[in-house]
Amino acid sequence: MEQPLAPFSVCNLAAVNLAEMADKDTKTVNFEKLKRTVEVGVRMQDNVINATPYFLDENKKQALGERRVGLGVMGLHDLLIYCETEYGSEEGNVLVDKVFETIATTAYRASVELAKEKGSFPFLVGETEEETMELRKRFTQTGFMKKMPEDIRESIIESGIRNSHLLTVAPTGSTGTMVGVSTGLEPYFSFTYFRSGRLGKFIEVKADIVQEYLDRHPETDANELPKWFISAMELTPEAHADVQCIIQRWIDSSISKTVNAPKGYTVDQVQKVYERLYKGGAKGGTVYVDGSRDSQVLTLKAEENQLDEEVQTEEKPADEKKVVLVDTINELRSTNVTIGSEVGNTCPVCRKGEVKDIGGCNTCTNCGAQLKCGL
Repeated sequence: MEQPLAPFSVCNLAAVNLAEMADKDTKTVNFEKLKRTVEVGVRMQDNVINATPYFLDENKKQALGERRVGLGVMGLHDLLIYCETEYGSEEGNVLVDKVFETIATTAYRASVELAKEKGSFPFLVGETEEETMELRKRFTQTGFMKKMPEDIRESIIESGIRNSHLLTVAPTGSTGTMVGVSTGLEPYFSFTYFRSGRLGKFIEVKADIVQEYLDRHPETDANELPKWFISAMELTPEAHADVQCIIQRWIDSSISKTVNAPKGYTVDQVQKVYERLYKGGAKGGTVYVDGSRDSQVLTLKAEENQLDEEVQTEEKPADEKKVVLVDTINELRSTNVTIGSEVGNTCPVCRKGEVKDIGGCNTCTNCGAQLKCGL
């Protein structure tokens, strides 16, 4: 969940296309263009709050009271490729840190300027001037705000701020794909892959940035691309996690990010990745082990994912003692129980809940496991 919300809060998201922030000739980031884009984005999203028709009074009160927005990104991997910098590398992480520091500080300064022009978000305004000043001081003493430059904290105490929250990183799956860039802050899953979509079981997708690079560098072998054309599955899970933690430093809400792990990744290994995310300051995280579900949105092959091994049964001597779990006995006694991931089945994870369609995903009513997504 990239945007944790209070009751009746409203999700107001937008994304900066970082691919457009690259100077392809100098192979650098145009930070001035990035700052201008963020400033426009913050003002636009703030205007959306007033322009939105609210169907519930509670939504309207909360949205206008906190004026929360979530400015994020897409095309991060494109930006790094244009800068000839490898995603997940030490050099790449330094650049990523600078990019998101620029986004965060620019967004907060823009929101302070909007407060001078239009006033602070109402939940930061007290009944007296003294109460308002106390609220502003408490706002600047949060863990996130302590990372901000001193001039931003001082300006908030002096002038207030227009929005309670300003930043997030949403998946941008549809919008990023539509404009032909990497989605959210993810690296490319592959530069040629198949996407499961509503218009067909599998749609072949080829990244435009590869052909663009080959056009600019005709001497390059298409089968031997430079190292900065690294894909999600070539990165270690630790590299995925570290990029997320670096970006989280500059995001006041949260981040949508998948840590891709190879087939065969163990439970203990997954646990260590979550521990790494937690220690690195991430507010949440997702670890996806390749092939761990019966179907997945992205795959390198245009075919169904199958288990590598079939379940083998072995004949045992009649006099051999067998140990059977109590839960297994109870399952065998019931003639109408089907363990599986389809709606109406019994959950294969906890063996207690019923699988139901909740929000488009086949979800266990007992343990909440999302077993199959219909999107």
